[in-house]
Amino acid sequence: MDDRVSPKTEYGVTPTEVMASMAGIDFVRALFDGRLPTPPILQTIEPFDCTAESGMAVMHSIPAFRHYNPIGSVHGGYAATLLDSVMGLAVHSMLPPGTGYTTLEFKITFIKGISKDTGVIRSEGRILNVGRRAATAEGRLTDTQGRLLAHATTTCLVFEIPTAPQKGTRSADKG
Repeated sequence: MDDRVSPKTEYGVTPTEVMASMAGIDFVRALFDGRLPTPPILQTIEPFDCTAESGMAVMHSIPAFRHYNPIGSVHGGYAATLLDSVMGLAVHSMLPPGTGYTTLEFKITFIKGISKDTGVIRSEGRILNVGRRAATAEGRLTDTQGRLLAHATTTCLVFEIPTAPQKGTRSADKG
């Protein structure tokens, strides 16, 4: 029997000022290694073995019966959540401190059906381009044999993270 206790995942939202103070790659790595709370949306896909490099994010997940739709297969929203997450985190990994992003649009193509018997799914997001105001990325879902299950592209809006002004400072000179 294994005596080790696995750490309990803490779900939550990182305070804006903490996120704004970090380079994107440091933020993504802190999410993945548990130094920052795991975003609540990830409760739905329960990723593991998450890694990040500049311009790339990878997560693994296992689809389950709870992910099924009314027609008896894994709901497309499961794949969409995985792909939107890794593509967005790939974008975030390239951003300087004080900069954030949001998905403007993404397109997904489903290649093979996913079921609870599919096993481990690898989700990989990679940067295509990061500009001052927009970024693009691509994502792929593959099974353990490397077969493509779905792929996607995204366009993200890049912006300065709004933070509350410090006490005793003025946001604009009114003089």
